[in-house]
Amino acid sequence: MTTALITGSTAGIGAAFARRLAADGHDLVLVARDTKRLREQATELHDRHGVEAEVLMADLATDEGIEAVARRLSDLKNPVDLLVNNAGFGNKGRYLDVSMADELRMLKVHCEAVLRLTSAAAEAMRKRGRGGIVNVASVAAFVPRGTYGASKAWVVQFTQGAAKDLAGSGVRLMALCPGFVRTEFHQRAGMGTDNIPNWMWLDADKLVATALADLARGRTLSIPDPRYKVLMGMVKVTPRALLGGISSRTGRKYGPQ
Repeated sequence: MTTALITGSTAGIGAAFARRLAADGHDLVLVARDTKRLREQATELHDRHGVEAEVLMADLATDEGIEAVARRLSDLKNPVDLLVNNAGFGNKGRYLDVSMADELRMLKVHCEAVLRLTSAAAEAMRKRGRGGIVNVASVAAFVPRGTYGASKAWVVQFTQGAAKDLAGSGVRLMALCPGFVRTEFHQRAGMGTDNIPNWMWLDADKLVATALADLARGRTLSIPDPRYKVLMGMVKVTPRALLGGISSRTGRKYGPQ
């Protein structure tokens, strides 16, 4: 029986990972800030799938929260075989409209926590000669659009670089880059979604199934939908100056600022 640790497990993509991994027979370590929701999730997954579901309350915007999760990942007696760094959020507003405290909190969760937790997990996995890490980024990583996109671009570059450095160690790393997914993300950020076209929305459970298949294939980058693969292909051939104007307009209309 293998164990997976998922940050931001109680909603959205994190919850979809928890459902799928529990259904596949993996024990879980569920990480989030809301103890009540964590316990409810753990009970449901245990009762439905018969797996062990450990609860770890941690706020990854704090050093204490990151350290608590890093300690669990470093526990060689109770090893974690798969880490899913999913915790994240968006800020509503353009650059300079968002407070510096909120910007720094985002970088703490999206970058520092991902770095420290990936490092803790990878070190323990390398000693055992096996393990997998999925760092959830976004297609926003590929367009010049504010702090959110910049933080996710860091996740992609860091993950692919670390994957190359750990090649042959038995540790697999992959950056997952979804588009719009029907989760609590936009609601929590106070962003409206009524103007987002239906074709742009992805299903979280299908996204997770594709991501796990891509990880098993050894891919270091997963864009889990043909529609977004086409869009990202177009991004690659669009001049950066033009792309900046397009992403600015679409970002204000559809996504995190």
